[in-house]
Amino acid sequence: MSGFRFARQASFWFASAALLASYQPAAAQGQVTVYCSILEEQCREGATMFERATGIKVSMVRKSTGEVYAQVKAEASNPRGDVWWGGPGEPHLQAAEEGLLDEYRSPKLAELHDWAQRHAEQSKFRTSGIYLGALGVGYNTEMLKKKGLPEPKCWADLLDPAYRDEVQIADPSSSGTAYVFLATTVQRLGEEKGFDYLKALHKNINQYTKSGIAPVKATALGETAIGIAFIHDMLTQKLQGAPIKTVAPCEGTGYETGSVSIIKGGRNAEAARRFIDFTLSPEAQNINAKLKINSIPSNRNAELSPDAPKFSEIKLIDYDTPRWGSPAERSRLLKKFDTEVKALPR
Repeated sequence: MSGFRFARQASFWFASAALLASYQPAAAQGQVTVYCSILEEQCREGATMFERATGIKVSMVRKSTGEVYAQVKAEASNPRGDVWWGGPGEPHLQAAEEGLLDEYRSPKLAELHDWAQRHAEQSKFRTSGIYLGALGVGYNTEMLKKKGLPEPKCWADLLDPAYRDEVQIADPSSSGTAYVFLATTVQRLGEEKGFDYLKALHKNINQYTKSGIAPVKATALGETAIGIAFIHDMLTQKLQGAPIKTVAPCEGTGYETGSVSIIKGGRNAEAARRFIDFTLSPEAQNINAKLKINSIPSNRNAELSPDAPKFSEIKLIDYDTPRWGSPAERSRLLKKFDTEVKALPR
């Protein structure tokens, strides 16, 4: 074994040992309730790893980002959850501004990339960034070939009448993924033209799903020809053998800052802080590479999947997460979408 390889393995072993030492089960018995808005397999893997390292029992509830936000708000007077793990940052920021989240400055913040540290600062340390994901389009190559449909390359292509009932996206009221698409469209085109685009696209939508991951799975299974979602989620299905091709639209696209937060008034505050530290650690973020999930981790020492989208090759808009995560803007946009777009006949 080379000295370099040995040094790397030794470094990893000591880092892992240090993590386990800081979470001794004998000193950390208890429980924590986590509302999880990332993929279910990530939720399960993370819960198991945290329980083994700390002895703290995890009660995990998996729901889409918008659903968790609604639940946290509904439970504000009697919180039942302790941690909200995952999902785009806008609903987290809205919850922070509405006094639903607790401030916490994790000692792990110093290990994070600059963009994640800025995200924490912008929220006044009431939420922290755990990953980045670019929004895009995925399509089932077999479905398009079978139906003789063109391959989309740009957002504008999705308005082609040939795609009628062939496009699927989640409902932005329940899905953080779809809200990022809504906010991206408004920022990219301006509000008036953005909503004109959404109304035109509405004619080609076959379903507004509850969860942002549903269009990904539907595209993989051939239940829809085209899905709008995060590129890394589409790539996960492709790596599992699905006939999917992904596109970063030519006009430019938005992105999510996946977040994790402590729910204010939760019953297990100390365990919640331990769980936040865990989610920000390289060990927890390496779950993504293990499960072939290709988002960009926030910890500088975490593994980056070789299959992850290269942000340097994607045209990104200047996405303003704090603005579109504010309660006033997010609530206004969602209401306008419901009344001016979703209510239209198709």
